[in-house]
Amino acid sequence: MKKILVLGAGMVSRPMIQYLLDQPDYHVIMASRTVSKAEQMIGGHPQGEAFSLDVNDDRKVEEFVLKADIVVSLLPYTYHVKVAEMCIKHKKQMVTTSYVSDAMKALDTKARAAGILILNECGLDPGIDHMSAMRIIHDVEKKKGKVVSFRSTTGALPSPEANNNPFGYKFSWAPRGVLLASRNAAKWLENGKEISIPGEQLFENYFLQDIKGVGVFENYPNRNSVSYKGIYGLKDATTVYRGTFRMTGWCETMRAIVVLGWLNEEPLKSYIGKTYGDLTRHLIGAKAKDNLPVTTALYLGLKPYSAIIKRLEWLGLFGNEPLPKDKNNPLDYLNVLTLQKMSMGMHERDMVIMHHEFIAEYASKKEYMTSTLVDYGIPDGDTSVARTVALPAAIAVKMILKKEINITGVHIPVIPEIYNPILDELEEIGIKFIEKTEKI
Repeated sequence: MKKILVLGAGMVSRPMIQYLLDQPDYHVIMASRTVSKAEQMIGGHPQGEAFSLDVNDDRKVEEFVLKADIVVSLLPYTYHVKVAEMCIKHKKQMVTTSYVSDAMKALDTKARAAGILILNECGLDPGIDHMSAMRIIHDVEKKKGKVVSFRSTTGALPSPEANNNPFGYKFSWAPRGVLLASRNAAKWLENGKEISIPGEQLFENYFLQDIKGVGVFENYPNRNSVSYKGIYGLKDATTVYRGTFRMTGWCETMRAIVVLGWLNEEPLKSYIGKTYGDLTRHLIGAKAKDNLPVTTALYLGLKPYSAIIKRLEWLGLFGNEPLPKDKNNPLDYLNVLTLQKMSMGMHERDMVIMHHEFIAEYASKKEYMTSTLVDYGIPDGDTSVARTVALPAAIAVKMILKKEINITGVHIPVIPEIYNPILDELEEIGIKFIEKTEKI
């Protein structure tokens, strides 16, 4: 019986665990800081075990790695390299759903020498985005065409009936990750010109996009898109853009939160305030007698009745909610508050939208192609984010154990032997892209 070690029992783990436990001859070992979460996901299944694990205890982590045939790390990305080094040492295969860091890339030679595969970016975004894009890019190339423009955007949002807060957003995965991503700089290619945006200007650079049959969304750039010209083999593309979808109003509001200093993760020195309102007052230098919403509006160059001020007030940034005593910086305070105010409710669904746009040139024609995934969570069941992140990785684990993937080294799923079987099985599960082509 093959032993699969899954490290971490976070918000996206459950669909993977259930998928793997449904396979014959697999034994799933879950190791997590909170063992009760792991036990709940195992659900008493005879082929599953749950253990408590402090991931900072290297000796203990290595003991778990040693017992497994393959390791899935769903830990925060900062731990992946440490786990990967242990997998190389003991010649164990490894899968993650996170972006490949430079430190992870540097392990490629060692992984090849050990004869193991470390497959990263095998989730939703990154993951399904790579696989679905590469399938079309390779198809264009087979038809003797070339992709001259590529745009890809993903959003994890509440479904329309669950979109009932002024931010138009609910957290179906770790809130801190969403907030940290709000500080990222961005870079992309637009008609042959490289455009770079510093993190503090990220939310000033969005546009509105209509996804037919779904709605109109804000689209803002996601990290460094330029590198995908090489990763995807887009040698003829003059436009390469990757973005993020949000409901309208998000970008302006998040820009205000950035300007106010609420995304700062440096510990506050000599701060004595006790409430969220106190901290906002401190961040903008307002006096105790000042009307806080009005003073904040002046600080941001807004009218007091603006929608942004109304959203900040709804969130509680002007209120008397006590700051968590176990945190010490604005980002972590905000993380707690957003999770309280913007979590998925009982019986609610989330929604994942992924939309690719291609312009392909052939000898005698030019085509505009779109490939769109719209997937919904299951009320009182798994979220769409959990399914679309966890299931590609789970399918990859099965393929590796069945020796259907035989490459070694550090990889992402951009080759047909990986992406075709995964996309085909996802389609059987109901996670399916709708593709359209028109001549231009």
